[in-house]
Amino acid sequence: MFSRLIYRNAKRSRKENLIYFATLVTAIASFYIILSLGRQDVILFLKEFESDAIDKLLAQMPIVYLFALFLLFFLILFANRYQLNRRSKEFGLYLMLGMRKQRLVLQLLAEGVHTSILALIGGILIGGFLAEIISLTVSKLVGQGIIGHQISLSVGAIFFTIIGFLFIQLIALVILGRRLFNQEVHQLLYEQMDKKQDMGHFKGNVLHLLVGAVLLGVAYWIVLYRFADFAGKLLFVALALGCLGTILFMKGFGKLLGLLASLSERKSTKGLHTFTLRQFQENISNKSTSVAVTSILITLSIILIANGASTIISFESVYTRSSSVYDFTVNGDDQKVEQFLTSEKMVPYIEDLNLMEIGRMKYQDESGEDDFPLSLVDWSKLREQIIMALPSNYKEQVLSGEMQGYSISSENPEAVNLFGTLEIDATKPYLIPESSYNGLLEAIGEKPLNLDSDEIALYFNPDFMPMDNLDSMPVLDNILEEAAKKGQSLMSINDQEVLIRPSIPMRGLVADRSVEITSAFIVPDHMFEQLLNMPTYASYWNFRIPQKLQDEQGLMKPMMEARDLLTSSGFKFESYLQNFGRKLFYVVAGSYTTLYMGFLFLIIACTVLALQFLTQMKQTGGRYVTLSMLGAKRLQMKKSMHRQVLWTFLLPISLACVSGAVGIRSMISFVMIHIEDQVLLYPIAFAFACIVIVILVIYGVAVARSADHEIDKLRWKPNID
Repeated sequence: MFSRLIYRNAKRSRKENLIYFATLVTAIASFYIILSLGRQDVILFLKEFESDAIDKLLAQMPIVYLFALFLLFFLILFANRYQLNRRSKEFGLYLMLGMRKQRLVLQLLAEGVHTSILALIGGILIGGFLAEIISLTVSKLVGQGIIGHQISLSVGAIFFTIIGFLFIQLIALVILGRRLFNQEVHQLLYEQMDKKQDMGHFKGNVLHLLVGAVLLGVAYWIVLYRFADFAGKLLFVALALGCLGTILFMKGFGKLLGLLASLSERKSTKGLHTFTLRQFQENISNKSTSVAVTSILITLSIILIANGASTIISFESVYTRSSSVYDFTVNGDDQKVEQFLTSEKMVPYIEDLNLMEIGRMKYQDESGEDDFPLSLVDWSKLREQIIMALPSNYKEQVLSGEMQGYSISSENPEAVNLFGTLEIDATKPYLIPESSYNGLLEAIGEKPLNLDSDEIALYFNPDFMPMDNLDSMPVLDNILEEAAKKGQSLMSINDQEVLIRPSIPMRGLVADRSVEITSAFIVPDHMFEQLLNMPTYASYWNFRIPQKLQDEQGLMKPMMEARDLLTSSGFKFESYLQNFGRKLFYVVAGSYTTLYMGFLFLIIACTVLALQFLTQMKQTGGRYVTLSMLGAKRLQMKKSMHRQVLWTFLLPISLACVSGAVGIRSMISFVMIHIEDQVLLYPIAFAFACIVIVILVIYGVAVARSADHEIDKLRWKPNID
């Protein structure tokens, strides 16, 4: 009999409080997804190249999990307290019929465990399914459908999800059971009388509203214009001011809502307008702090989701190889490396094999007797022309000698980056022989340079030098074209004038990072041999996976097979997989946790708003009975309640949208949110905005339906229909 009572009550409780149960299932599913991250395809793939970074990422997951449990504990405590208040009369009747308090508390615990088990089953099943979908989707996005998918089930994730969730659920039920145990029968039967609401004084409410608005304005100003001051420490000041400002703003605004009701007396008999405003005012003013907290949570949710969405946009750049040409770079004795790479077992994996040679230009005096050896390069004429092309503020600093250092940044104009690079590198530049660079051009289908004996080309590494177009640099090209029209030479090497070839394609010299140079001179082979400082000479054998093999097997499989063969050879090498894996790691690390926490904050905020509204409606249910006795129709009361739901959700969301927009704008300005592909920006931003709106609508509709059900219970009253 007791077990049947527990089962029936638990079932009824889930049905009447579906919002809470659905939130539990969602939270459990999210716990499983984040804990099973180590079993997903993309993580297993990344462990091949970024094992240390992946281990650090996975080591942070328990921290994220514990933080999520901490937040969920208060949500469960709040929701169970709502359940306790809603069933207060029921518990009082049990005690009057002779049930002992110990047995009543035991019943409450048993019902909670029963609901928790069902939520765990549903959450783990949904979480497992979503984890597989996410794994497949991410694998397809970043691996172009070439990473083999294997269905996996994380036993450890299931175990810690069950243990963690049951632990916080048990603690919450024990706390509330103790509260139930200490209440008397009459308190349960008649519930606690609503406290008289203190709406404060008009001047005090206006002061709260103004102070809150000022604090929010100061916080916005700090975030937008002083974000990086004091090493970013002002951000914490902005957060504190923003939170305090939100709380004061909500407190003052909620209590001033009564003005709207008093100013609209003419509508007081139409559609329960005044009643609706008064109910809304009471709900906001009585719970202004919790409403403010939900607004703060939604703000954080918007910023985190925007950050995660911007990271997802960078998926495109992970497998879009704009400047990279080669798949592998091998170092070692040139003859031995060439012999191995042309062997029978390696030939199927090699296309566009090319020897890339590089080295520094020697000084005029290599004997070491001169303490200040002179550069062989005189680029003073080119330097003057670049200075003339600088923006006026930079030009003044250079001409006056006030510019102390040079920074290369995508935020700088091209002329500034060009000047800074040559100012640093041109005195003792790197040299690349024409034949080596022609091999690279051939690999991308471009024509060879065919330099004259007195002609060179300037190379800028696109991995370090920001470039809008990999095939041209407009400022430099204009300078060189003007010089060519006048028959001028802007540079001399070893007292011999040389011409500079404009507009050559710029690509990465190696597969990943072994050549970290910003610029170089591409010179004819005979000039390379003449000017090379031999101690700085280095050579790199580059090759690509044949396109035919990629079409048959995809890119990853032959690359990993070639990697295994190179590993067994003992030669030092690097591959594009390292670069690919590094970028992919940043995408995964930047999107998984931020999106997870963003949606978790959003769900918690919506659940708190929903339960808070339903609690207030439960406490003021007698007012609807009074309205029915005064002649109000059920449809009128439902419309009034629907407006209350809409306003209850819109108020914190509206302020959160403003704060979130400020936060996103600041993060974009300080490159904490970086969007490379503007084409993908709008559809992805729209998709995530729709997801957030759908979640809010689902909660709003669920609250409205639950409130409709409460009003439907009044059907027996006269005149209610």
